[in-house]
Amino acid sequence: MKHFSKVMIGLDLSEMDDILIKKTIVYLEFLGIDKCYFVHVAKDLAIPQEILDNHPELLAPGDESIEAIITEKLKEYHFPPSMDIEVFAEEGAHPLDTFLRWAKIKDVDLIIMGRKETLEGSGSLAKGIAKKAPCSILMLQEKRPPGLPKRIMIPSDFSAHTDMIYDFGERISEELNAELVPVHIYDVPHGYSKTGKTLEEFSEIMKNNAKEDFKNFITKFNHKNIECHFVQNTGEDKGKTLLDEALKLDADMILLGSRGKTKSAAILLGSVAEKLVNVNNLLPMLIFKKKGETIGFFEALFKI
Repeated sequence: MKHFSKVMIGLDLSEMDDILIKKTIVYLEFLGIDKCYFVHVAKDLAIPQEILDNHPELLAPGDESIEAIITEKLKEYHFPPSMDIEVFAEEGAHPLDTFLRWAKIKDVDLIIMGRKETLEGSGSLAKGIAKKAPCSILMLQEKRPPGLPKRIMIPSDFSAHTDMIYDFGERISEELNAELVPVHIYDVPHGYSKTGKTLEEFSEIMKNNAKEDFKNFITKFNHKNIECHFVQNTGEDKGKTLLDEALKLDADMILLGSRGKTKSAAILLGSVAEKLVNVNNLLPMLIFKKKGETIGFFEALFKI
């Protein structure tokens, strides 16, 4: 697969960096990566005292010292000899904006970020990047063992946008011999009781209607007729509902996309996808965005 030639990996100088580097290496060949940018962005590039204690020789400016630390760390790992690697550190009052600007400047195809489960950190930068990045994003979780996915869940609404995600998912599944598992959340109208039917009866009606929508989607877009799992919306946060279902289905990756209703909106996540990003620090997640559809909006947003 050659979808992601250039990738930018966000590092925060914590224990998570080693975990993220190890997991990134697993994905290099599969994703067709030729160039890796390892990047640290912070409001202040002053070297943390604990690092200075271990490296008293660091007397260079903050960016150069941090770049040296990252470069030395990367030497501990075995990258393909042909891999082109670049390291840089940047300072900015708004790290999210700074990170996204560099993603645009370097014209990257994919951003890889870590999600912590037990390590210290809020994950706010990773969440912001997932929401606004001008390219696809791969989020790799702290505790999940390194490895390529074999069971990939796709949250589905059977729209034309879902068609794009299915196309990409089918290519992934063929190369990895992985199983695609679509999941659709359906709603029961609040006024169902006026029909004289019970909640269970009307839930079955809505589920059967969703099954018909799935069949029509498969036919219209010529996708494989794989089994779709239908989950009733019980009023719980839909992000948590999807994550719970992924764990129940033993999925080892979640594949979703940006909003995609218009080119200007394709850079942003929809509300359900954003909720899933917020709650998911357990399973790897690939957010696929059509790169060309996001650039114009991104340039306008940052006035580059």
